Amino acid sequence: MLHADATLIAARDGPSPPRRLEQAGLAAVFGVAATLQFSIAAAQTLLAIAIACWLALVVWRRERIEVPRFFWPLAALAALTFVSAAFSPQPRVSFADTKQLLLFLIVPLTYRLLQGNWGITLTTVIVSVGAASAVFGIFQYGILHYDHLGLRPRGTLGHWMTYSGLLMLVIGVALARILFGTRDRTWAALVMPALAVAVALTFTRSAWVGACAAAALLLALKDFRLIAILPIVAAAFFAVAPAAITARFMSIFDRNNLTNRDRVAMLREGEHMIRARPLVGVGPNMVEVVYADYRDPDAVQQINPHLHNVPIQIAAERGLPALAVWIWFVALALTDLAQLFQRGQHRMLAAAALATMIAMLAAGMFEYNFGDSEFLMLLLLLVTLPFAAARSSADAHP
Repeated sequence: MLHADATLIAARDGPSPPRRLEQAGLAAVFGVAATLQFSIAAAQTLLAIAIACWLALVVWRRERIEVPRFFWPLAALAALTFVSAAFSPQPRVSFADTKQLLLFLIVPLTYRLLQGNWGITLTTVIVSVGAASAVFGIFQYGILHYDHLGLRPRGTLGHWMTYSGLLMLVIGVALARILFGTRDRTWAALVMPALAVAVALTFTRSAWVGACAAAALLLALKDFRLIAILPIVAAAFFAVAPAAITARFMSIFDRNNLTNRDRVAMLREGEHMIRARPLVGVGPNMVEVVYADYRDPDAVQQINPHLHNVPIQIAAERGLPALAVWIWFVALALTDLAQLFQRGQHRMLAAAALATMIAMLAAGMFEYNFGDSEFLMLLLLLVTLPFAAARSSADAHP
């Protein structure tokens, strides 16, 4: 009787403080996913709230922080980044840039709060927000005349590279939902045309490459014969795409294209930086500062903020050991995600995460997307979701 009375009193008084922290943190994570494609300031504010709730919850319940295996290479990358900053020609500038490492906390945060079926719900939010962002980008192209290389669709974000990179990841999530989802596949299929058109209209070749790589992977995972769909889609693209878009696509194969020449020159410049400082690199956020010292004779631009290639940028900026642990992160994430997928555990989330990693790698050969805060936040969210969902029901807090 006393136990029953205590239960009634607890129910009347509402959730316990830890429960409130958990609910607030979960709501903040959903807010991050909802605002990320529209406002980095709002997303980072909500992320700070989510991190605070998570840390308070860990302290209150005296929980042990658990993480998926791929988090440890990220932690090592963070440590090596601090070492590189310490040996930078301008340590103050380099240390200021390391604040982005706080985004790595998305992994343990997501792993703790989004267990069970919350990951499925979060992908619905991501796809829905992506569809709204895509429609706005199409409006910018068709009505506001953001229709040339100097002025491209970028949604409400600051740069078209960020906008196209996020759309690229959302395309992978939507296609994974269509191919491997058990519910709400119709909504993903309905918004897919808008997502594909919007990313095409950004003129961003790296995003095109990444989206195609993700689509090819997902189709092959479903049924290898489905890859035959890609040439059909490509033919339809050339049939209906504006001339400026098709010309931009064909420029991928043009060695004399100025952007292509500059990309090749950047690879050589990165090699020079690595040879000069192989262990610690030139320092975080220092590539632009020292660019003139390593500029290749065939370079087109006088200066560039980064080297438009993820592995080369990491090695040049932070050293070869940092590149090694980044490769470790990629290999471990892909291996563990493939195992989850093969075991049939949360296949849609695992497939979406695999597509996210492959898109990042393919596009990252031509763009430093791993250094883009919005892109990195969405990538870490998506890659962590299947591991969070696969945690035992005994540890889950639905």
